[in-house]
Parts: sequence; structure tokens; C-alpha cells
Amino acid sequence: MSDLSSGGVLEGGCQCGRVRYEIRGRPVGIYVCHCRECRKQSASAFGISVMVRSADLVLLSGTPGIWTRAATVGVTLDCAFCPSCGSRLWHGDRHRDAVVSVKGGSLDAPLDLSGAIHIWTSRKLPGVVIPAGAETHSEEPPA
Repeated sequence: MSDLSSGGVLEGGCQCGRVRYEIRGRPVGIYVCHCRECRKQSASAFGISVMVRSADLVLLSGTPGIWTRAATVGVTLDCAFCPSCGSRLWHGDRHRDAVVSVKGGSLDAPLDLSGAIHIWTSRKLPGVVIPAGAETHSEEPPA
């Protein structure tokens, strides 16, 4: 499992391998989001977001496509994906935003979610169990 606290280089990319990236600094947090949009983009029960400084996200190969959508909190969100296989890679503009949200499933090594913050828990699917003691927010966490 990835030890995100070490600050070592994390590698990731899309499903077909056309787009590859590295995270060259310590992530600032991990979120498990239970909102409908994250469920749709991940095609799963929740989305996993690894928050990293944009300067630490380095594109190694390929050029991601960008799709922009309205976000629940009244802004727009740029979503980077592989134009070949469609894998979602990160959310946010790494040239404009201080922090972007790398999609946890795009990392090569599996993540340890034991310290993840669960958000939008008011929308979680029935039967999804949030670990006891996990930090939770019924909607978007305070800034």
C-alpha cells in the first residue's frame, strides 16, 4: 500500500498507459467522496481523491483531455482524462489551481484509506460502512 506520509514519488496513469504522471511531493490529504458525481465518475460506490500541490503533479507522457462540469458548490471543475481509454486522472487545473485532486484509482500502488476523510456522507449508498473514528462531513467540508 502507498505510504503517502513519506513524501516519496508516487506514480500513476490511465488504464491504457498513454498518459502517465508522477506526484513529487507529500499529498495534503485523502478524501473519500460519497456524492453522486463522484460515484458516477468512478463507476463505484464512492470516489477517492488524493489532494496534491499542483507543482508536485508532473506529467510524464501523453496529453490528457479536459472536460469541464458544474460542481455542486457553484463553481466549475476541470476534469483531466485520457483521450484514448477515458480514465479519469485528476480534477482541477494544474496550471491555475494551487491544489488538484488526483483520482486515487489512477495511482499504480494501492492506497491506505484508513486515515481518509469521508465527505458528502449524507449521500452515501446504503450498506457502505465508514470506519469507526473516521473524520466525516455530511456535505462539503469547511474550507
